[in-house]
Amino acid sequence: MPQSSSRVAIVTGASAGIGSAVARKLAQDGFQIVLAARRRERLQQLEQEITARGGTALAIPTDITRLEELHRLVQKTMTAYGRIDVLVNNAGVGYRSPLEYIPLEAIRHNFETNLFGPIALTQLVIPIMRAQQKGYIVNVSSVAGRIARPLSSVYDATKHAIEAISDSLRAELAQFGIRVIVIEPGFIKTEFTEVARNGSARFWNNDGLYSELVKGSSKNERFRSLAKQPELIADLVSSVVRNPNPRYRYAAPGFARVALWLKRMLPERLFQRLFT
Repeated sequence: MPQSSSRVAIVTGASAGIGSAVARKLAQDGFQIVLAARRRERLQQLEQEITARGGTALAIPTDITRLEELHRLVQKTMTAYGRIDVLVNNAGVGYRSPLEYIPLEAIRHNFETNLFGPIALTQLVIPIMRAQQKGYIVNVSSVAGRIARPLSSVYDATKHAIEAISDSLRAELAQFGIRVIVIEPGFIKTEFTEVARNGSARFWNNDGLYSELVKGSSKNERFRSLAKQPELIADLVSSVVRNPNPRYRYAAPGFARVALWLKRMLPERLFQRLFT
């Protein structure tokens, strides 16, 4: 098994958005990057892009909901590089629909992708990092992990759960030199919202029962003008995994931090009226 002199990072959900931006940034920083996502063609394109710029990348198409593919991801990483220094659990999906209309099968899939998959991959990586006596596990949550919204109950629940898992895991792994960090993006310009909306369309019942709620929730669209590029989160992840003593959680962009501060300071009823 080869032993790399450069740090090695696995990035899930690397085919687009925050994941691809994080992969590019870490490669620029000198990391050897393992790209994991389902979309093979996009992964291969990103691998070629990073390599053409003088970086090192290995594309491993992976469905994070399939345990055998997670085993393969870790095994191929160790065969290629002999170590894992950073795991960025970024892959995720979401739905935008009243809970009443979402089939349990879809809810289970959302939890498999956003929670159980990252947990399973983390379990596979922990023994490697423990043997190294160091490592960073970066869980990409969301402001939604602390602020639940109507029409987003399932996605927000998965992010609430990853926050709790991270807090417990951090205490368990500190003795082994493994850092567990939560990143909480706010509005970021990616394809996520459009994919979530399109993927949820099949759930909706045209009975109009939730039309007023949908109309009211559209007020949050005004906040999307504050959305930033995914490179902002990539720069944040880069700074975190180079920090020997990072904070437990980071929120970005600035509006996300303001929203979380207001969540702590305002009466709950008033906050709900303003932000949900």
